[in-house]
Amino acid sequence: MSDSSTDPGGKARPFRNPGWAGNTGEYDLTEEQVRGLDYVGQRPVEGGHPGAAATYPYMLADRTPEAPLFEGPYEERFQKIRSRFPTAQGALLPTLNLAQEVRGHVSQETMREVAALLGLSDAYVRGVASFYTMYNKREVGRFLIQVCTNISCNLCGGDEVLAAFLEHTETELGEISADGLFTVMEVECLAACGTPTAVQINSRYFENVTPDGVPALLDRLRSEVN
Repeated sequence: MSDSSTDPGGKARPFRNPGWAGNTGEYDLTEEQVRGLDYVGQRPVEGGHPGAAATYPYMLADRTPEAPLFEGPYEERFQKIRSRFPTAQGALLPTLNLAQEVRGHVSQETMREVAALLGLSDAYVRGVASFYTMYNKREVGRFLIQVCTNISCNLCGGDEVLAAFLEHTETELGEISADGLFTVMEVECLAACGTPTAVQINSRYFENVTPDGVPALLDRLRSEVN
């Protein structure tokens, strides 16, 4: 596939970006500027304002599967989440989000603990958690790589990108790589149909990913490990 197109005036213009959610053409923004990393800073673990406490990304690289639910600032954020919803059922999804942020996955034991915290039945919490694919029911690698293979990405090589991730991580779907860093999954639409193939890695989006670009992207992730 060509990396450029032609506008009505005959001028060549790029339509692919370098693999992250950025701008092309006349814009010259860095990845940090586009993602907001240069001004957002670190979000407070305790949740900040109660109105924002339920909006945090819940798939982070750093987590502890054996961590308690919830202590210290996480207990404070849980109480803020609970205060924003008139019913325990309403608070369930953000509470599961917080549990996955802390532990990296939502096990049967975690579901029981969440049920006890909210005063809900184990069966109700299990039914909700098992309905949503965004909750990991078992441990995953430090980087959860979700490759879209829905129609736009499929037409633009999504299956090949998925195969490349599996090849270069030496895993099968859902497995944890030998170094503990990667788990690759196939997912439905990631809402980036204009820049396929879209890949979500933990809470970050990468767009226009190609099979040839997969090794460099994996190397980048490895370089982020402390």
